[in-house]
Amino acid sequence: MSRALTAQERLRRMLAIVPWVAGQPEGATIDEICRRFELTPVQLQSCLDTVFMVGVHPYTPDALVDVIVDHDRVQIRLPDFFTRPLRLTPAQAFALLAAGRSLQAVPGADPSGPLARGLGKLSGALGAGTGAVVEVDLGEVPADALAVLQQSVAEGRSVEIDYYSYGRDAHGVRKVDPWRVQAEQGSWYLEAWCHSSDAERVFRVDRIASARLLDDTFERPAGTAPLEVFSPTDDDPRVVLELAPSAAWVVGQYPVESVEEGRGGRLRVTLAIAARPWFERLLLRLGPDATVVAGPPELTGAGDEAARRVLARYGE
Repeated sequence: MSRALTAQERLRRMLAIVPWVAGQPEGATIDEICRRFELTPVQLQSCLDTVFMVGVHPYTPDALVDVIVDHDRVQIRLPDFFTRPLRLTPAQAFALLAAGRSLQAVPGADPSGPLARGLGKLSGALGAGTGAVVEVDLGEVPADALAVLQQSVAEGRSVEIDYYSYGRDAHGVRKVDPWRVQAEQGSWYLEAWCHSSDAERVFRVDRIASARLLDDTFERPAGTAPLEVFSPTDDDPRVVLELAPSAAWVVGQYPVESVEEGRGGRLRVTLAIAARPWFERLLLRLGPDATVVAGPPELTGAGDEAARRVLARYGE
């Protein structure tokens, strides 16, 4: 039985299905679409039900995507608006190019279809004709480890992983029950039940040195929530950082809990800290662009202590 798709997975499938089916002069059969995009007929119908409502203002019939399901065949026709040239700012164009290239990684996406051709034209207009200017990097993931994890999800079998915990700066071997493998925020992540922690955990796949499929089986819980790369607990300490304008990238890269804008473009942000080594590395990276203004005593001086250790190593 096929697992349920998350809302994000269903959206990505839908966005990949539309240009491919629209590019087929006679449409495609339901079986063909399901095989190509790794869907069940019920999942495909759910995607198509959403496509019916896609369009532009004023959302009249002529401004909506036209989906025709005739017995076992699906045809998709795009409204005239989608054939007009777009007027984009450079930032919008690069965002569109990056998003489009990430969709090309969806199972079934056509590497030479309408979406790929459109991305090629956009890349050329941006001066990125070689395709090297914008790269969707999902991390240096060991191919064999990723294949083992995907197989374990499909078969419901446990896995033993050799994992490097970036937050604690430590290696360890764990037995996990993989629930799903998903690309999120530019990296591959594994959501699994960790037997060592006796709790649900999310692992960066590019930090898994090896993965070994076990004979033990498990049942994936039904109705899992959307993947959260980091989910702080009430017990995690909080710190308040004051950031210079040049360090504003922290707000977009990390799950901050609050942001206050001050004078001169400075920001005051609150973060939950699950591991001190991670926080130390962040402070070393930020340098003079960040000041710890509030937090537990063991964390307020973390940056200075980490810097002294680094300097001591250079002095050895």
